Amino acid sequence: MMELLSDPQAWIAFLTLTALELVLGIDNVIFISILVDKLPAARREFARKLGLFLAMFMRIGLLLLLSWIVGLTAPLFTILSNDISGRDLILIAGGLFLIWKSTGEIHQLLEGEEGHASSAVAPVFSAIILQIIIIDLVFSLDSIITAVGMVDRVEIMIAAVIVSVGLMMLFASAIGRFVSAHPTIKMLALSFLLLIGVVLIADGFGHHVPKGYVYFAMAFSVCVEMLNIRMRKKSAKPVDLREPYTPDRP
Repeated sequence: MMELLSDPQAWIAFLTLTALELVLGIDNVIFISILVDKLPAARREFARKLGLFLAMFMRIGLLLLLSWIVGLTAPLFTILSNDISGRDLILIAGGLFLIWKSTGEIHQLLEGEEGHASSAVAPVFSAIILQIIIIDLVFSLDSIITAVGMVDRVEIMIAAVIVSVGLMMLFASAIGRFVSAHPTIKMLALSFLLLIGVVLIADGFGHHVPKGYVYFAMAFSVCVEMLNIRMRKKSAKPVDLREPYTPDRP
């Protein structure tokens, strides 16, 4: 272990993998924030932390099953000249789940108050956690397969996962409150989750789309929306009618 701590290459790999896990975890944090927003305010923080803890333990568990993960990349059957493996099936199923869930959330947002009133059953805590577990599995498998291709030491992978999830927990509450307070940001986040679902399905069928393009588009759109929010706040400032009128003099 001391040999690993004194190896600069190991530290470079650890920092690189931690940054990668943080980037790949953005989707997970946004999805969890949107799901827990349906719960009573008193239970949201617990559900958010529980979802991230489950993501961490799921990734660590997958790291300890590296031989099983490697086996998931072996082709099982062929569809339209594309070899489909166990990993591909999980990505396709996860992508379909993301599309279904994001479409449902967008539909409910567009319906407004009537859509909330028409819901026959209030969201159940266990149902929300089950949905978090499903998407945790998809995102965890994708990030762990990426990590396996970058680093060959399980200790470095586990340390990077623990640190990245810890950092996500620090910012998850702020992200969740921000998304809840701004409906346009929530719609934007749901649209990108819908896009990520399409990307996962394409990846499952062998058409790899670099996630850098998706994340750049997401960051650019968020920056534009932040400018819009600032503009709306500025234009909504009340005008002081008590200020005396002074005509311009030539």
